Amino acid sequence: MTAQIRKIVVQVDELLQEGGVAVTPPTRRALAMAVIANPYAGRFSDNLDELIAIGEELGGLLGARCVQALGIKPAEAESYGKAAIVGEAGELEHAAAILHPKLGAPLRMAVSKGAALVPSAKKQGTLGTAIDVPLGHKDAAFVRSHFDAMEARISDAPRANEILVAVVVTDSGRPHPRVGGLQVHEIVGQDGLR
Repeated sequence: MTAQIRKIVVQVDELLQEGGVAVTPPTRRALAMAVIANPYAGRFSDNLDELIAIGEELGGLLGARCVQALGIKPAEAESYGKAAIVGEAGELEHAAAILHPKLGAPLRMAVSKGAALVPSAKKQGTLGTAIDVPLGHKDAAFVRSHFDAMEARISDAPRANEILVAVVVTDSGRPHPRVGGLQVHEIVGQDGLR
């Protein structure tokens, strides 16, 4: 294992009622977070390969933890997203190195396919900093019913020399979607858009 992981936190959000109306089946979102040591904390480097490799490792690990927490088969996952918070001794580019080059492919394997880009967010912060992990349908970005977000936060992370990495996977879209657009049953899933 490349990443020096201090802590992993997994939680499931299950929405049973929205607007006074039952949500049947409930809308469920799983969040898996890893707090890792930042190997580049406190120093500038042109080469961020170590973080790129860590991103690849965490994409599969956190994606699988989400699927497991939801108790679903990978193919039953519907949307996903990723985010990272870099501690004070790091740089925003450190989050980009984890999230963008290689985290997506193993996450897609964990959720069986994933033709669409994985929505992402990044920021710099300190202990208890929160970030909203943006969500979109894993196979078709134009499915509005799956535009959502889930807050990620750990009270004791990230420390100055750490990075908090978060992945969210859902088994459904928002409860009671009513804003039109491409419907789940209309997805072709080839170009990542429709």
